[in-house]
Formats: sequence, C-alpha cells, structure tokens
Amino acid sequence: MSAPSGASTPIRAPGAVDRVVGVIDRVSTAAGWLAGWLIVPLTLAVAYEVVARYAFNAPTKWASHFTYMLYGAQFMLAAAYTLLKGGHIRTDVFSERWSSVTRARIDAVCYVLFFFPGMLFILYAGGVEAWQAWRIGERSGAWPLYPFKAVIPLTAALLALQGLSELIKCVRVIRGRRR
Repeated sequence: MSAPSGASTPIRAPGAVDRVVGVIDRVSTAAGWLAGWLIVPLTLAVAYEVVARYAFNAPTKWASHFTYMLYGAQFMLAAAYTLLKGGHIRTDVFSERWSSVTRARIDAVCYVLFFFPGMLFILYAGGVEAWQAWRIGERSGAWPLYPFKAVIPLTAALLALQGLSELIKCVRVIRGRRR
C-alpha cells in the first residue's frame, strides 16, 4: 500500500528497527570494551600493592579501596555486553528442548514482566543513591565514592537498553524473522 500523494513517506519499520538494534548493540559492545580495559589499571594497582607490601613492608591504604571500586565498575559495565552475548545464567536445561519461537515468547514475557521492572527500580534507586553521593561528595578513605555509585544507574540504563534490543530480537523470532 502506498502513501497518499502529498503525505510524507513513513519510515520503513524493519530498517529503522534494525538501526536501533544495531546502535544499542554497539553501545553495549563499547561498554564491554571499556570494562575489559579496566583490567589494566586494576592489575597495576594490585601489582603495586603486592610489591609495596611484600618487597618493602609498606602496605598501602588506598589500594584496597581503589581495586574494590574498579573491579565493581568493571563487573557492572560488562553486564549489558554479557546480555548481548547471551552470557547470563539461564535455565537451558529446560529451554534447549523448546523451539526458537517458544523460547522467544517466554523470553519476551520475562523481559516485560521481570527484567524491565527490575531495571527501572535499580535505575531509580541507584540514581537517587548516586545523586545523594554526588551531592555530599561521599568518600571511602582517600577515594571519592560518588563516581562508583553513579555506575549503578548507568549499568541499569545500559542493561535496559540491551534488554530492549533483546526484546525486539524475540519479537522478530516470534514473527518468523531472523534473530
């Protein structure tokens, strides 16, 4: 069916949806890339602490706080990438026997009923906590804690975006299109 003359041509849905899914997947990949590179300063800090502690008998106070926060940020920032790659825990013992359409239907229902409400709650609660930490300049020892707390709502937002991408992929499978 063509658009009436004079009317603007509607955006072709599959192309637009493909672009949205592609952008979301690239954002999750970039977050995973960043999380992966956080291993470099984490390794350097741990190595410094080991040398200072055992070679010079001069342990540091800052290293444990720094590595704790950096590892937490690395773990959280990799969550959306892990969802993209299908690396989160699943009950494959049940779903491996289902057809791809059945699996997609159940995944879609679970995203809508459980995943998105959970991410919205974490986004809200984490945002409130992060805002409070920034407002008061919260610290843990010598290190500011507020950037670390800001990673929590950022992670929820990234996971919600990737969840949207996965939901769109489920709908494609349900409608008989590619995943």
